[in-house]
Amino acid sequence: MKNKIVLACCCLLLSFTMLQAQPAYYQDIQKFKSADSAHFPAKQLILFIGSSSFTKWVDVQDYFPVHHILNRAFGGSTLLNVIHYANDIIFPYQPKQIVIYCGENDIASSDSITAKIVFNRFRQLFELIRSRLPLVPVAYVSMKPSPSRQKFWPKMMEGNSMIRNYLKTKKNAAFIDVYHKMFNKDGTVMKDIFLEDNLHMNARGYAIWQKIIAPYLLP
Repeated sequence: MKNKIVLACCCLLLSFTMLQAQPAYYQDIQKFKSADSAHFPAKQLILFIGSSSFTKWVDVQDYFPVHHILNRAFGGSTLLNVIHYANDIIFPYQPKQIVIYCGENDIASSDSITAKIVFNRFRQLFELIRSRLPLVPVAYVSMKPSPSRQKFWPKMMEGNSMIRNYLKTKKNAAFIDVYHKMFNKDGTVMKDIFLEDNLHMNARGYAIWQKIIAPYLLP
């Protein structure tokens, strides 16, 4: 009986250790893989990747009815996380276009993260995509002015500017500016387009994004 108890404790400890050893967002990626195993998405879709502003856009297909969207964003992710899981959330799908929203969490994760660091991470992701999918158009949606992260706005604007200037030098690449469209005429941010957390958007916010992003999507 004593041996069984010891064995059970060892198994629990091993399971806990394995769980702790899993990389960040491992479970999110496994959910994607589970969905793919049941019904693998068609090729040549428009792939949305990045963090929770895309993750929470669960009805994104309804906003773009003439396009075919595959959403593989996972909430809380940074550009480093997206790079880490590129072989899981990008390359298997053979998309015809990739749309990215990411970078906001990078800046918010630590005061030591500068706009230059975020730009370098984006450039690493962009170059990774280009190395495997050289002809696939890539669009980057600018970091948004979340009210709860107002202290980070200067870094976000600087990062957006650096990424915009970089993409201007690249073929089949676009920078989509949503940042400046989320302010009132008096210069205050539109707080009624955000949820109570003042971080994520409601339907009114996504309606603004829809109008801005739609012209950039491939038919």
